[in-house]
Amino acid sequence: MSTGIETTIEFQMSLLLFVALTGYLVASRINQSAVVGEILVGLIVGPSFLALITYTDFVRSLAALGAVILLFVIGLEFDLKDLLDRRYVVIGLSGVIVPWLGGFWLAEAMGYPFGSAVFVGTAMTATSIAITANVLKEMGQLSSAAARAVIGTAVIDDVLSLIALSVSIDVVAGTFTPLGVATTVFKDLAFIVVAGAVGIKVVAPLLERVDRTPLAQRYPELVFITAMAAAFFFAMGAEFIGISAIIGAFIAGISFRGVDLAHSRDLKEGAEYLHIIFASIFFVSLGILVDITALTPGIALFLLALTVVAVVTKLIGCGVPARLQGVSTRNSLIIGFGMVPRGEVAMIVALIGLNQGLIDQGVYVAIVLMSLLTTVITPIVYRNWLYRET
Repeated sequence: MSTGIETTIEFQMSLLLFVALTGYLVASRINQSAVVGEILVGLIVGPSFLALITYTDFVRSLAALGAVILLFVIGLEFDLKDLLDRRYVVIGLSGVIVPWLGGFWLAEAMGYPFGSAVFVGTAMTATSIAITANVLKEMGQLSSAAARAVIGTAVIDDVLSLIALSVSIDVVAGTFTPLGVATTVFKDLAFIVVAGAVGIKVVAPLLERVDRTPLAQRYPELVFITAMAAAFFFAMGAEFIGISAIIGAFIAGISFRGVDLAHSRDLKEGAEYLHIIFASIFFVSLGILVDITALTPGIALFLLALTVVAVVTKLIGCGVPARLQGVSTRNSLIIGFGMVPRGEVAMIVALIGLNQGLIDQGVYVAIVLMSLLTTVITPIVYRNWLYRET
């Protein structure tokens, strides 16, 4: 049986890249971050308006690939010691607890059952590192102290959010135990420590030794391919443990940052080309994932309240602890707003809740749209307010 050209992988890939290109053009016209333009165009071509592209398994796979590559590239910009700051732990912990309480309270106040309220709170804890990191990179701010604080806190926040998800599922199912939580926390932290040690002490020196071989001198792309294979292996390991795959890729990037290459292609340069293609598709996919036609007046009201609570609780949960620990007011706001995007992380939490029957379609739509709105807010605030003078 023949199929239409629109169903072929080649057509879908071409269309996604043209959509991403259009996102850049839109962003330049409205003087905003490319992230905003790509998400908006994804929204237009997705089910909400034109329905040219749907969130197929192919799109989902490319988006996941884009997120992994993006965090690997971001990791290459950071030194491990920049992220090992006890202040980030305090900010990250507060940035999970306050939004969870805010989301749970709002859902209960609006009449949703306990199980739904627990999952709404859990979705509020999430932070999409990929969104803020890409915006900071785009604006040339990744080397700033505030950016290091945002990324360091977001990594901790991401791990804590996934622990919160595990706990929430157990609470709703009635299988919650303190030992289970302790086991999850230990397992996640152990992976981060072990992966970082292996990356820095084993894989990075291995890349340098490969670079000095006659084979690498003949094929200068050999080390880059090896590094990317290792990055995806780290991502796979993180996902296997129960942490987001992008955390594994980020750890790989940090581990390979100091690799000294004499004959091979620069890791950062090679990864940047992959980032240009696949990260663009990732941001477009966030718009495609949303279907605003599912909105009803009641869900629209819940969405509005949820978005306000989402922004305020991250500003309070992350910005206030940062200020109390001696961070300047401006940098505290940068950290607070940098933690606002919920992005794909909250969408994944919502999807798990929907599939398990813990939230209904209306709550799912509200969380997904809240994720989109909070994703767009940060680039706009950064570009037009907090980084306006730089």
